Amino acid sequence: MPRFGAHAFVWIPDWTPEAGNYAIAQAGKVGYDFLEIPLLKPAQFNPMDHKHAIADAGIEVCASLVLPRDSHMPHEPEKAKRFLFLAMDKLEAIGGNYLCGCIGFAHGFMTGAPPTDEEIQVITETLAEVAAEAQRRGMRLGLEVCNRYETYVFNTLEDAQKVVNGVRAMGFPNIDVHGDTYQMTVEEEGFYKPIVACADTLGYMHISESHRGLPGTGTVNWDEVFRALVDANFKGPLALESFAAINDDLIAATCLWRPPNRPPDVLAAEGLRFMREKSAEYGLA
Repeated sequence: MPRFGAHAFVWIPDWTPEAGNYAIAQAGKVGYDFLEIPLLKPAQFNPMDHKHAIADAGIEVCASLVLPRDSHMPHEPEKAKRFLFLAMDKLEAIGGNYLCGCIGFAHGFMTGAPPTDEEIQVITETLAEVAAEAQRRGMRLGLEVCNRYETYVFNTLEDAQKVVNGVRAMGFPNIDVHGDTYQMTVEEEGFYKPIVACADTLGYMHISESHRGLPGTGTVNWDEVFRALVDANFKGPLALESFAAINDDLIAATCLWRPPNRPPDVLAAEGLRFMREKSAEYGLA
C-alpha cells in the first residue's frame, strides 16, 4: 500500500504552534502516515515547537508552500531561491525531506499571457540550483501544477514534466511532478492519459475532490485516477487535500466562498478510508 498523508488544513485554518500541534496529533490519531505542513511563512516557523508532537504522534512530515508574490521565480529568481532555502532549513530541522507545492511560481501572480521561453528557462535553471542544495541535504522537491485561474505557468502535468525533465537532465534527479486531482478537473482531458504520460516524473499526488470536500462526493473520476496510478507504476505518497478549516487568505487564494461538505473529523477519517479502499481495489502497491 502507498503512504497516506493529509494536508494540515483538513483540521486547522492557519499554522501556529498550538494549531500545528493539534493537526499533528489528529493526523496520528486518525492513522495517517504523514502530515503535509503548509510552510507558507518559513521565517515564522519554529521547528522546536513541533518536534515532540511529531514524535508523540508517530508520524512523518513533509511540507508544501507557495512562493510570495514578490518572489515570483521567473522574475525574481534570487528572492525565490532564498525563500526556498529558508524553507528547506526549517523542514530539515523538523525531520522532513520532501518539499513540494508552488515552488516555481507565485500563486495568483498573472501576466495576462502564457509563460515565455525565457521565463521557463529561468525557472528551470533556478530549480536546478535549488535541487542541488536539496540533494546536498538528502531532500526531494515536488513541482505542483495549478489551474489557469491560479497561475499562468504550469497548468498541466505535461507543463511541469518538461521543466522537471530539464532539471533532471542537468544532473539533479531529486525533483518530481506534484499532481493534484482537483487541478486536473479544470485543465486535463481526463485523468488516465495525463497520469500515465507523466509516469516517469510523477512523484507526489494530492487527492482532492472537485469541490475540495470529501473524495468520492464530487466529479473526479476516481476509478480512472487509481487505474492510471497503477499503470504508471506510481510509488509516491498520496496526500488528502481537503480544506475543512479555511482562513481569509486561503479563501481569497482558492475562491472557497462556501464551507466544505463535511466537518474536519469526517473529512479526515473518511478521506483516509477512501484512499485505502481505492488503493486496495486497484492493487496500488
